[in-house]
Amino acid sequence: MSDSSTGSATAGETQQPTVRVLAQYVKDLSFENPNAPASLQKKEDNPPINIGVNVAARGIAETDFEVTLSLNAKAGDGDAVNFEVELQYAGVIRVTNMKPEHLQPFLLIEGPRLLFPFARQILADAVRHGGFPPLMIDPIDFVSLYRRNIERAAQPQQPASVN
Repeated sequence: MSDSSTGSATAGETQQPTVRVLAQYVKDLSFENPNAPASLQKKEDNPPINIGVNVAARGIAETDFEVTLSLNAKAGDGDAVNFEVELQYAGVIRVTNMKPEHLQPFLLIEGPRLLFPFARQILADAVRHGGFPPLMIDPIDFVSLYRRNIERAAQPQQPASVN
């Protein structure tokens, strides 16, 4: 005698989403120390450091997506730039059994969260190899970043400004 209730329960259940990071890589890395060796001399005060973060995702196959985390940092003001570093760090992530409405938030929140520790280390090493103390970026709240980008996209379009 078979238990038909068990068979129908497993047939009706949806499979759990699965996520695998297939590859991680540096897409682009740039470090500039335009005022060396003067920028390497000890100064009384630390220069301001501006940090920018951006996230993008694109499909490359039915279940495979490239997530790119872009980090840039600039130490100094105007002509007194100590260093400027830019990194595009990416990963190929395979996502299966995920509802379509959950895919974009997952890729733009959890994807960069998986990549961030590695990108942070590469950026810190690049700055250290440039002659400065390593730049240790604080953890990033990718949920807030995602929400801000959604709100910005929902606002009426205004003329683009150049940064």
